[in-house]
Formats: sequence, structure tokens, C-alpha cells
Amino acid sequence: MALGLGTLGVFCVLWWPVAAVLAAVMPEATGQRVGRRALHLGARLYVRWLQLACGCRFDLQALTGLAQEGPMVVAANHPSLLDAVLLLAYLPNAVCVMKTALQDNWLFGPAARLAGFVPNRDALEMVLRGREVLDGGAQLIIFPEGTRTVQSPMNTLQSGAAMIATKAKVPMQVLTLTYSSPYLGKHWPLFRPPQLPLVVRARRVARFAPAEHAQALTAAMEASFQQALAEQEETDVPLHATAPAG
Repeated sequence: MALGLGTLGVFCVLWWPVAAVLAAVMPEATGQRVGRRALHLGARLYVRWLQLACGCRFDLQALTGLAQEGPMVVAANHPSLLDAVLLLAYLPNAVCVMKTALQDNWLFGPAARLAGFVPNRDALEMVLRGREVLDGGAQLIIFPEGTRTVQSPMNTLQSGAAMIATKAKVPMQVLTLTYSSPYLGKHWPLFRPPQLPLVVRARRVARFAPAEHAQALTAAMEASFQQALAEQEETDVPLHATAPAG
């Protein structure tokens, strides 16, 4: 735990002043490319570190190839604080929808703003900025529960993900992330150590073509999540070997 969280803290402390300077001197489009690439590379290194030194076992092969599939909304459940890091490790041109409080945070804010992350402060602004990101060729990561999972197997979904996908006329890829313990979940104290090895799996659940109606897409997405999480709870077995990060 100390190695894992400590390394993440060092990454953030080292990058935020660099990100702040780059955001001030670079054209916006160039800064976004640099910011997203830096976060992607940092996330990949961090996932490797968690594997090598921190007792984590990852089965993330389902994420391989997503980056080559063009603009899309990538919607995942949100059981842990690690979720966004795992997805960014596989998506070099990705933008996250994130809580406004995190984007305003001194530690995370400069990197998020440089990369062009979308705050969830206002629903209309979120949809418009999300469509802009997708029109620019990037992929949009969103956790449609709106916060980390509180009610098993997942919270009631919000409609923002579907609204962005319908407005931008792009497909939506639904993923599930499952953990062997609720480490860094909503009710897990930050400094409570995990039970090791920590096993994390990503699965592709469903892919929805560009849709016309956000409400119907939200309902279909929620049904696919519920079914997949129920099936995985019954069938998943522990990983005994370290899977490669990509």
C-alpha cells in the first residue's frame, strides 16, 4: 500500500508544476495532446509498478485494441479509485469526465486541465464539451454511476453518458471492472491496506451503435451492466500469475 499510493503521489507532485507551465505556454490543442500522452505513459508505468512491487494481478487484455477503434464513449462501472488509471493505461488519446472538485484540486487540476478533461459541474456543459472531445477524435471515459459504487452490484446509472453518445453520434463501449476486494472503494479508508494479491479484471460487456434516444440507451446499458456483473460474480476465479499490462 505504501509503495503503491506513495508512487502515485510522487507522480502527481512531479507532474503538476510541469502541467501548469505547459498549459500556460502551449497552444491548447498541442497541450492536450502532450497532456493526454503523458497521463497515458504515467498510467502504464504505474500499472507495471503495481504488478511488480505491490502484489497486484491484472487481467486487462479486454482493453487491448480499444485505442484503435476510433472515437467512442467508454463507459465502465466504478468500484475503485484505481479505475481511471487502468483505463488511461490503454487509451493514449482519452479524456475523462471527472468531478469538478478533483479538477479544481491543486494536485490533480493542472494535469486534468492540460489534457482537456471534462468537469461534471453542469450537465449541459458536460454534454457539449464531451461532444467536442469526440468530434476531435478522442475517446471519452465516463463512469455513469456518477460516483464510486455504493449499492452492489452498481448504483443506478445517470443519463450523461448516453446523452453524450447520442449527441456526438458515436458508439458506446460498456466495460466492467471487478476487484477481488473493495480496495479504494467508496467506503474503504485511504490508508487501510488491501488484501493481497489484489486481482483486477476488465471485461468488454456490450457495444452499442450510435443511438437516437438517450433514455433507451441508458436502460440498455444498465441492463447489460447488471447481467454481466451478476454472471462474473458467479464465474470469476483468482488469478495466480501476473498478467501483462498490454
